[in-house]
Formats: sequence, structure tokens, C-alpha cells
Amino acid sequence: MPAHAVPHSSDAPGTAPDDPSSLSAHLAHWARHTPGRPAFTFAAYPVPGLRARHRTLTWHRADVRTRAVAPLLTETVAPGERVALLCGQGLEYVVGFLAALTSGAVAVPLFTPDLPGHADRLAGILADSRPAAVLTTSAGADTVSAFLAAHGLRPKLIVTDLVPDDRADGPRVPGPDGQATAYLQYSSGSTRNPTAVEISHANVVANARQALTAYGADEQPPTMVGWLPLYHDMGLVLSVAAPVVRGLRSVVMDPLAFLRRPARWLRLLSEFPHALSAAPNFAYDYCATVVSDEDKAGLRLDRVAVLVNGSEPVRPETADRFHAAFAGQGLSAQVHCPSYGLAEATVFVSAHRPGQPLRRYSLDRDALAAGRAVPVPPGDPAAVLLASCGEPVGQTIRVVDPVTTAVLQPGEVGEIWVQGPNIGRGYRDRGPRTRETFQARLAHEPGHWLRTGDLGTVLDGQLLVTGRLKDLIIVDGRNHYPQDVEGTAQAAHRAIRPDRLAAFAVPAGQLPAGRDPAVDAKARAGIAAESAVIVAEHVRGLPAPARDPQEVAAAVRAAVSARHGLRLAEVLLVPPGSVPRTSSGKISRTLTRARYLDGAYEHPGRGTS
Repeated sequence: MPAHAVPHSSDAPGTAPDDPSSLSAHLAHWARHTPGRPAFTFAAYPVPGLRARHRTLTWHRADVRTRAVAPLLTETVAPGERVALLCGQGLEYVVGFLAALTSGAVAVPLFTPDLPGHADRLAGILADSRPAAVLTTSAGADTVSAFLAAHGLRPKLIVTDLVPDDRADGPRVPGPDGQATAYLQYSSGSTRNPTAVEISHANVVANARQALTAYGADEQPPTMVGWLPLYHDMGLVLSVAAPVVRGLRSVVMDPLAFLRRPARWLRLLSEFPHALSAAPNFAYDYCATVVSDEDKAGLRLDRVAVLVNGSEPVRPETADRFHAAFAGQGLSAQVHCPSYGLAEATVFVSAHRPGQPLRRYSLDRDALAAGRAVPVPPGDPAAVLLASCGEPVGQTIRVVDPVTTAVLQPGEVGEIWVQGPNIGRGYRDRGPRTRETFQARLAHEPGHWLRTGDLGTVLDGQLLVTGRLKDLIIVDGRNHYPQDVEGTAQAAHRAIRPDRLAAFAVPAGQLPAGRDPAVDAKARAGIAAESAVIVAEHVRGLPAPARDPQEVAAAVRAAVSARHGLRLAEVLLVPPGSVPRTSSGKISRTLTRARYLDGAYEHPGRGTS
């Protein structure tokens, strides 16, 4: 059949393929059985405002474009070589990713060099992955070419939107081995030593199915609506992999379009029935704060099916604020689905089920820091509020003592270990670290386990994520969760920009010049003290007298001392945009700590005592 011909289309998804070993097999299936049904829609905003211009690929067109690009990659790249995607958010990104997988190459989902604040990270990943080819678009080709040349890189450059359709007229490329690596998911941590998780074709198919089952897609097919970057693990699985596996429509928008006018996301949720979408904590708080009554007019959020919150840990008050802000537009309180996942598990691990009230827990702060989940009344001043991340689907979870590797009892806090078909192959070129992280063993249970590095506990059969093991602040033998300290700090003074601050620990001997004199004395005395530091952005547009660094530091110190019994070695108030974020918009404590230790925040107005 000619590439431009479109056979008869069914209006509903058909039966899944019998042997769904890869996304490529699923794409071919939907192209055969529901060719004229919309598959991927990109909502562009060429002019300011809320009105989007939609561009859509049917399953037939998505298959044609994928089969046009894949043979070109097969001719250019050997099986297993890397193909980097340096595209902006859009339909060509989806096509390029699926074409790379179809060709047998290993996709490296990335971004264009003009993404603000990420050029060093992009250069580091390209140097690490050494792609044989780069996929981009005509809109970004000049920028990408200049960036590659400036860094001494010479991969084959393929401009996907210029590849003609007739390249798809040949025989289909044989499907990839399900156990082979499909793509590399790079972490959002250090730019100096980027680490890639190898995700197999079988991993991504399994994880997409697990997530769809958890979010109720088996009962009623949703429309996937997303603004998360497609180079981010959650954006890639929910906006590309899951729709391909289940034959669902996926509507995507550019993350910058969301940040400029968050009401645009809400408009898409309103426009497409039974929408399933995901965002971190900050996005829900952002919408609740800045979306005006005028922008709310006409919203129909009663048809929203699922709102995934993928932050760890999930704050129940965020869901409450978001619901209060949009209940008038019909938003149900039972669509919020706090979830837990990580790149090493492809992304999804566990989730609260839609259609049920949010399960929230009020726990004693001191007991939690000591490793026990002890319920207290919600109004208790010592209470920490956590939302349940539900239960896994198709996976097994254990909470383990990270030192002894003994499995802990419900209510005890330990490291979360996971086992399932979605667990990645390991870290690329990191043999010892792969064995330590992906091949852990329990004394009385078979098989390998993934050590997540995340802390949590199980109560009433529900997983509660309490924080990152490596982020834990340990001072004078006491544990403090950084997100808990950050919450206290940002409430202490109006000059602190919400969710734009990082609390972390540093050894006393590593404090930069100008550190706390008291800690200095301990260091001189030879005491190896850990110190806690907070770096916080100030609110945009706030006049200087209202954000005096000494005043802010004093307020934060007093609040953190009173609530946590923690003495801060330093409080820095920095300009907006100074605290680095991950690819999904969450604060990166690791990068903030690294910049602090490098002296990147050295300037007048440090909040030291």
C-alpha cells in the first residue's frame, strides 16, 4: 500500500499484539488495526494566550514517519550504537525516538543545546554516550550543528522532518530483541560524571503496562496529556511508551509553554476527555497560585481521570491546595494519584489508585528520623504529613535495613528495594556500581533486587516514601529529612521563593570561606562535625529591603532550630534561578551542594552568624 494511503479506521483501540516484545511491534499493530485514529497531538502556542494550534499524527502516519527514518538509521548506525535525540518537544521527537528503537540502535533522549542552563549537562552526556548519529529537526539543525562542532563531536546528523515518506515503502526492519537495550536514561545529577541507565525493550513495555493498570486504563482508556519533557523518564513513558503499548491518544505540549502560562495545561485537561496527566509537586502549587479566575473560566475539569504526582515524598497539602483552587471547575478530589518511581525501574514502581480518597499519614517527626513510623494527631506540632504512594503492580517491594540488608517490619523505615520485569539492565559502563545497585540479594528471597537509595516504610499495605538516603542530613547523630527542613524554612520568611530552596549537609572541613565561626572552632579542634546548610532563592520582584539576607537568615535559623532542633551553619539567600533543578523541574540538592562547595554562591550577603 502506498505510504500516503490511509485504510479504514476503527474508532476504538483494537486488541494488543500477541507477542508485544517492543514498542515497534505495538506501533505496527495499531497502524494496521486503527490506522486513521489520532495517535500523537502536539499543542503549539505560536502567539501569547491560551489558544493552541494542534498538529496530529494518526497511527498510520506515525508508523509511516517512523519507518521512513528507521531505514536511514539502519544504513548509518550499527546495531547497539547510540543515536542521540537533540529535538525540541514535538511530534518529530516521538518519531525520532520510535525510529531509533525500530532500527536496533540505542536511543539517547536529550534536548536542544538552547535549553537554558543545561548546555554543560548536554555536553557531558554526549561525551559519555558517544552517539554515532544525532536526530534533530530543521528548526534546530543549525544550533545543533554548531554545538557539536564546538565540542569536537562529529556524529552523522539526520534532520528527521526532511526525510521523505517514500523511504517507508521498503520492507519493515526486523523487530529488535526484547532483551536488548532500547534507550539510555540519563540521571539529572552531576554534569561531571553523567550516569546512564540501560532500559531494554522489554523493560519499557512492561513498565508501560504496569503504569496503565495502576491508573485504571484497563477499565476506561484515557487520553494522555503531558507537558513533562520527553527526555525525562516519566514524560517518555507516559506520553510515548504507554500510548504506543495501549493504542491511546497522547497530547503533548512544550514545558516552557506550561511555565509561561500554566492554564494552558489545564485547558488541555479540560478539552480532552478522561485525561491522564502527571506533574511534580511544584507544578500543582504553581497552578493553584498563579492561575487567575479569568483563566479558569470555561474549564471543565470534571472529566479529568488521573493526576499523577511523581515527587518524593508527596505532600498531601499540595493536592489539597490544587483541589481547592479548581473544585469550582468540577475537579474531583479523587483523581490525585501520588506515585513513586525512579529511572532504574524505567520509571513507575507504585501508585495510589484513582477514584479513592487520598490516603494521608501524620507521623511523629522524631520517631521518623529514628527509623519508626509512629502515627500522631494531624494537628500535632511535631507531625510530618505524608501521602501514600499506594501499591505496586507487577512488581515486588521490600523495605530493607541498608546496612544489614535485613527485611524490616511494617512501620520500620529503611531502604526501598524493588524486583520486577521493568528493572533496567544496569548502568552503562559502570560494572561495580551496577552490581551494587541492580544485583543486590536478600537472605531468604530469590533473585536480584534493585537498591533504590530511597527511604520509606509500609503502613496498612501502603508504601510511604520518606526521602532519599543520600540526601539525609545527619548532624550530632540525629537524622533530618531535607524536604522537612525546607518546608519549615520557606514558611519562615515571605522573601523565600516556595520550592526553590535546598537543604543539605556538608562536612565541617568542607565549608567554604566565611563559614560559621562555631563550626570553624570545631574543625580546628579536630571534631569531624557535619553541618547543615540552606540555599534559598528569593521571590522575584521583591525590593531589597524586604529580602535582607541577615533578616531572612535569622528567621530561618530560629524556625528550623525550634521545630527540628537543628542548628544551621549557613543560610544563603540567592537570586531567582540560582538553585539548579532536575529535568522535571524539581530542585537538585546534589547539584546545589556541589555548587556550594565549589564556591559558586560566594558573594556579599551570605546569611552566616
